[in-house]
Amino acid sequence: MSEESAPAEPVALTRRTYAALNGRDFDTVLGMFDPVAVWDVSRWGLGTHAGLKAIRHFLEDWFGSLERYDVRIEEIHDLGNGVIWLVVLQIAHTAGSRSLIRARSAPVFVWAECRIKRVTVYPDIDEARAAAEDLAEQGGHVDV
Repeated sequence: MSEESAPAEPVALTRRTYAALNGRDFDTVLGMFDPVAVWDVSRWGLGTHAGLKAIRHFLEDWFGSLERYDVRIEEIHDLGNGVIWLVVLQIAHTAGSRSLIRARSAPVFVWAECRIKRVTVYPDIDEARAAAEDLAEQGGHVDV
């Protein structure tokens, strides 16, 4: 599927979030989150991080172990009600290693009032799409 030609606000905000992540600009990234937001990477075995302090700690830990990190958006879809579903390719190089880590994942963002309420990162693209569609049908409401 191709990208939307005229990005809606949540799409542009999501792109800005990834640009800040790629630049390791955690202050900008955290400025995009609601104070009680959740970053859920439990499906990757990396836990669920609630609140800005926990999200910052996770990001600093994760990025601290990497010499290089880049996320490339392959697909981005605005499903309505603040729900954004993506397919991304993460390319990383760990400190002291010559090999690259390449992982495709499917994050689902829930936005409200220009703030991220929740990000759930799925290793299974079909599972992410189904979860995002369900969220959009439910009005984008999540418990944080």
